[in-house]
Amino acid sequence: MKHNLEGGNSFAFICDDINELEHSAQLDLPRVSVVMPLKGFGEHNLQNWRSQITSLYGGPLEFLFLVESIDDPAYHAVSKLISEFKDSVDAKIIVAGLSTTCSQKIHNQLVGVERMHKDSKYVLFLDDDVRLHPGSIGALTKEMEKNPDIFIQTGYPLDLPSGSLGSYCIYEYHMPCSMGFATGGKTFFLWGGCMMMHAEDFRKDLYGVVSGLRDGGYSDDMTLAAIAGQHKRLISSPPVAVFPHPLASDLSFPRYWNYLRKQTFVLESYISKVNWLMNRALFSSHCYLSWAFVFPYFMAMTHLAAALRAPYSDSLLKETSASCSGLTLAGCLFICTILELASMWNLTKVEIYLCNLLSPEGPRVSLGSYNWGLVFIAMLVDNLLYPISATRSHFTQSINWSGIRYHLKNGKISKIERSKEYGSNLTDLGGKHLYGKRLSPPKASFLSSLSRSLAQWHQPKKYDS
Repeated sequence: MKHNLEGGNSFAFICDDINELEHSAQLDLPRVSVVMPLKGFGEHNLQNWRSQITSLYGGPLEFLFLVESIDDPAYHAVSKLISEFKDSVDAKIIVAGLSTTCSQKIHNQLVGVERMHKDSKYVLFLDDDVRLHPGSIGALTKEMEKNPDIFIQTGYPLDLPSGSLGSYCIYEYHMPCSMGFATGGKTFFLWGGCMMMHAEDFRKDLYGVVSGLRDGGYSDDMTLAAIAGQHKRLISSPPVAVFPHPLASDLSFPRYWNYLRKQTFVLESYISKVNWLMNRALFSSHCYLSWAFVFPYFMAMTHLAAALRAPYSDSLLKETSASCSGLTLAGCLFICTILELASMWNLTKVEIYLCNLLSPEGPRVSLGSYNWGLVFIAMLVDNLLYPISATRSHFTQSINWSGIRYHLKNGKISKIERSKEYGSNLTDLGGKHLYGKRLSPPKASFLSSLSRSLAQWHQPKKYDS
């Protein structure tokens, strides 16, 4: 991208070859339906939704926002946003109703698939906390067109911590997802926040993608990843599919804990015996590796305490010899810690630089906002708590997800309870209001005007449906 920009291609953030922006080339682009299940409304949602519907994709494009009811604060917020853009984008909000056999998110996604345009070739599932780049949909579609063997195209989040320990724990938890970029695009990591698939796979229920999700499905990404693994289908990620993911400014530690519980709970859901075995292997290996990461720090603290005690010991020679060996090991651990933090710093730096290149019109992301002392503490806390959370999930077989309590039996949702008493009025990451008064988005700003101009530039009228 940098080379193309220096070569005079001002639109390198959209495509490598500027000739792809010719009208004749744009006419051949396939139709894409973007399905976005919504739940609640929070501080970053409006900006995220604008980044999604102002995509500079030149082909036929529709946006389907799904809510469970008109009482959801997201309904009124997104309705107002859609009215701002009027006929410049093809966007609509759909009331999906309450789920009865699967998670509410999956239910909303499947309703969106049923309502998508009959000529759509690809369907893109996005979470409402994803901040897209102007060329993201085009990049994902280009890869799907280039390689028809791709079953699922995905991307990964770049968490932007808000300053609390809970937000840094989530940043640290998501960082291993970036390993997908080190495998040449082929990966088994699947992030449910961004998934592009062939629309025909859902129309034909290929490999049971619809029935597998609908009949007791809890996690969309884990279920689809299991289907892809079982049938040896390709999951891929283009190198530009990294998206800024701002976390709530008031993300408390209890909300992080509930998020971790929700993430470990997915290992209790499965759709086949093979999937169950894979989840048990992930459960065991992750628990082992997490505590194997934490315990050396406890040992290092013990060695340091012994070294401080040695001068006051009666057997000075013996204590000094033992403490020297312990301090050597503690020194090695310190060097390894510095290398790990440096690696995370470098990876984050590269991803931030890429995000700023991909969104030249958007707010700049800065590496200077990261507190690396809190990153280190988050690594210890996250790896210490993961086995505890996973074990609790295994024995409880129930979880509160955005105010809804799901109960599992034989890997599938068997019971759904809806009551405000099961959780707070806020979701875990975005600080989104789930209940209470209906929130309205802030007044239009310069960013709003710019977003509308971008939308009108690439899509001057709605496509016939």
